[in-house]
Amino acid sequence: MSEPAPTLFLLGASHHTAPLALREKLALVGGKLDTLQAELRELDALREFAVLNTCNRVEIYGVAARGDAVAQLEARFCALSQMDPAVFAGIRLHLQGPSAVQHLLEVAAGVDSQMLGETEILGQVKDAYAAAQARNTTGPVLNRIFQKSFQAAKHVRTHTAIGEGQISVASVAVELALKIFGELAECPVLLLGAGDIGEKTAKAFRSRGAQRLTVASRQLANAETLARDFGAEARELADAAAGLAAFDIVVSSTSAPEPIVTEPLVAAAMRHRAARPLFCIDLALPRNVAPGVAGLANVFVYNLDDLARIAEENLALRQAELGRVRALLADKAGALWQQVAPRVGQPGAE
Repeated sequence: MSEPAPTLFLLGASHHTAPLALREKLALVGGKLDTLQAELRELDALREFAVLNTCNRVEIYGVAARGDAVAQLEARFCALSQMDPAVFAGIRLHLQGPSAVQHLLEVAAGVDSQMLGETEILGQVKDAYAAAQARNTTGPVLNRIFQKSFQAAKHVRTHTAIGEGQISVASVAVELALKIFGELAECPVLLLGAGDIGEKTAKAFRSRGAQRLTVASRQLANAETLARDFGAEARELADAAAGLAAFDIVVSSTSAPEPIVTEPLVAAAMRHRAARPLFCIDLALPRNVAPGVAGLANVFVYNLDDLARIAEENLALRQAELGRVRALLADKAGALWQQVAPRVGQPGAE
């Protein structure tokens, strides 16, 4: 019986196929990525490969010189992850040829992401490709499909609404602030709470141009830690709450059982703000902003339900585009496969 022809393949697992507990076990952390790449270089049956390793997926794209390459790769991957091969077989994604090409295009475009249409994954794919290039583990096939995946991602973002509207709570909050103030560079922003939500919100505001950030926490040390990461000022929570007049935007995400942004505090602050609005974003549960604050003149208050509703509307817009985007990417994947298919069987092709 003749040996199978060389193939382009994808082997891995993602949030679509594996629960968090198993993805944690597969994650290539603590030197595992370098170890796997070193082991894969030793496989004569593997002509090219690149590894995409993110919090939601581990995917190995490769060109197999022989039919047993994928089985060898899978065995080494399971051994490194200390995962029973039978368990991995139940969660793995294994695609070949044009299906592998289309999958990469959809991943790069954010179509396969847990958060539909997100842009971070494109940078992660680019980083994975750059790392593979630096290690000389890509060749004419993977070079072509990765480079074309970047172009396809840019094309769908330009010509469809797959990336329209923010769908994370922190990003929605920032977009609302931009609508009120126009730009954020000169807007003083107060973050009440230095936990995970506060960190994500600080990152979102900083990414959209906010320069004047202040972090406040009951434990000043916690505020100082987060403030250092973003070049912000740190304050104790009580002092910051009493000085609301100095801020245009107040984002609260503390675990306080009672409101800390009260109607009397905000009313007093507004007397010192002339006609400048105050934007309050309440990301806490229980709420940090008292209900009566929303009734004050020139004060805008959005809570978790408000932001979630906007995010859901934006997600619906993206989902409405999903069929069109996938069809567009399928056309591009088909044309790309026609270009690279001959190279799969020609080791020296350029």
